[in-house]
Amino acid sequence: MSKSEKRNRTALLPSIRCLPEEKEEIQESARAAGLSVGEYLRRCALGRRITAKVDTKLIMELQRLGGLQKHLFNEGRGNVSEKFSKEYSEVLVAIKKAIIGIDMGLDPYAAEREKP
Repeated sequence: MSKSEKRNRTALLPSIRCLPEEKEEIQESARAAGLSVGEYLRRCALGRRITAKVDTKLIMELQRLGGLQKHLFNEGRGNVSEKFSKEYSEVLVAIKKAIIGIDMGLDPYAAEREKP
């Protein structure tokens, strides 16, 4: 959007009343889309496309961790020994870490990927 288009946006809409939970949900949705709340609401109201800005590297990491979890389970054939129990736990912690990173908009594995 050019500067002149931004300057033309002078009309204001009245405030919107909503529940605190609704406000948080709208803010989370706007954050996930990488938009300000105003831009997010404008796009919703005008039926414009809203695409979430999820890091594909994190999604790929979750897929890798899920595959590792499945492999460990198949290796153990349901018999969870102490060794497999520890590995299951480590994988679950890593998956949770990745999910929290996506939710917060952070990349918890950036430092690990940068290592030689």
